Amino acid sequence: MAWNPELYDQFKKERSAPFFDLLKLVIPRDNLNVIDLGCGTGELTSELLNYLPGSEITGIDSSSEMLEKAKPFETDRLKFYQRSIEEQLESDETFDLVISNAAIQWCGHHEKLFPEIISKINKGGQLAVQIPSNHEFIVHQLLKKVAETEPYKTAYGSWERKYSVLKTEDYARIMYDQQGSEITVFEKVYPLVMEDAEAVFTWASGTAMIPYTERLPADLQEGFKEDYKKELKHIFTKSPVFYPFKRTFISATF
Repeated sequence: MAWNPELYDQFKKERSAPFFDLLKLVIPRDNLNVIDLGCGTGELTSELLNYLPGSEITGIDSSSEMLEKAKPFETDRLKFYQRSIEEQLESDETFDLVISNAAIQWCGHHEKLFPEIISKINKGGQLAVQIPSNHEFIVHQLLKKVAETEPYKTAYGSWERKYSVLKTEDYARIMYDQQGSEITVFEKVYPLVMEDAEAVFTWASGTAMIPYTERLPADLQEGFKEDYKKELKHIFTKSPVFYPFKRTFISATF
């Protein structure tokens, strides 16, 4: 997907808060071999340098735009590479810690994906993942509503946005079935307060809207955005707007 780092970073504080909650789940040890799946701009990945002394850290992301912003954070212990999570899993590399912050939700078939990720963890190693689980909230459902109207429905053809995020109990079962121990799975609501519907639109523009607009021809993209903004304004009529943003946290050792 074509990401806009500047737009994404407009809500840097709100988007980074779950990472630091995820970091609390990571067992602090020295000299680990670590990979961050979906490292984005690399700024949060760099926080691992001090938390895991002596560790070698790799960050991967499919977005060249995001990785361009990550370059200043590279050190002799932190390197970034452009590849997708699926491409990474095809390699023979294994790690002591696999961490992922707000990225795996873009991958499909989590029942199959998580065992593949776990297979890349060295004995005694850890998995620590945080993913948004807000796909049933009205902000996402309105995107689907607009996509089902014309002329967008015809332009999309058979495509529709699929959400792969499972229930917390499903992730706990996967961790158990994969012989995980110290299993921790929970959902947390982050109470975001946004100025108005326009701010909600800007928030969605940086993530949730991208799969919809990038699949439209250029002459329909602006129309889609305006129609979506109108729907948001019908729902969020007051200021400020309370946005209960849900995140799922998953951690286990293997």
